[in-house]
Amino acid sequence: MRILVVEDESALSSALAELLRREFYAVDVAEDGSTAEELASINVYDLIVLDWTIPAPNGIELLRRWRGAGDQTPVLMLTARSGVDDRVDGLDTGADDFLAKPFSLAEFLARVRSLLRRRTRTLQSELSAADLAMDRAARRVTVGGRVLDLSPKEFALLEFLLTRRDQVVSRTEISEHVWDDSFDSFANVVDVTIHRLRKKIDGDRPDRLLQTVKGVGYVLRGERRAPPQAEE
Repeated sequence: MRILVVEDESALSSALAELLRREFYAVDVAEDGSTAEELASINVYDLIVLDWTIPAPNGIELLRRWRGAGDQTPVLMLTARSGVDDRVDGLDTGADDFLAKPFSLAEFLARVRSLLRRRTRTLQSELSAADLAMDRAARRVTVGGRVLDLSPKEFALLEFLLTRRDQVVSRTEISEHVWDDSFDSFANVVDVTIHRLRKKIDGDRPDRLLQTVKGVGYVLRGERRAPPQAEE
């Protein structure tokens, strides 16, 4: 999942981004309203963490624009304002939740998880395909009962593919949902990560779950089957 953090306090934005990346989220950071608006116009985010008092346009104005344009991306608003009227204004504008500064990182993560669950009502705590199983809450993946050691990016990629099981997804779709704004579209990082993930979930067996659809992208099958032709 991909999150946009909009916060002009560099120390705080860096801490939040690092925390979220450790939880396997792809994260982009903006320190002012104009940058946030540009990023939101070209990327699809699962959640936006938005500070109220960023340089213009400020958080509440950005939120008003997004909601006015029909963008329903969940927004967790960060604010040093503690007044009830301020919170009412934010909620009326379209904020999904508020977190008053200072806050604990544990509470921040809990609010993030809650909003992501709320956004996707069909979000399953467990995903599976044939003998492969993922426990999203525990960040645990098994194949045939054997626990796999996955990197954060491999886990995020597998999670994305499992949510689109039996659907062909392109490299562009993968990069937009699994990588952040620092992704180099000319690098072969998607292919390399796919290769490493395939080795871990399929090994050398011919009945692969993760298959390449030449010229299109990749597909994670719900059942093990041999690909139509050999893949690298």
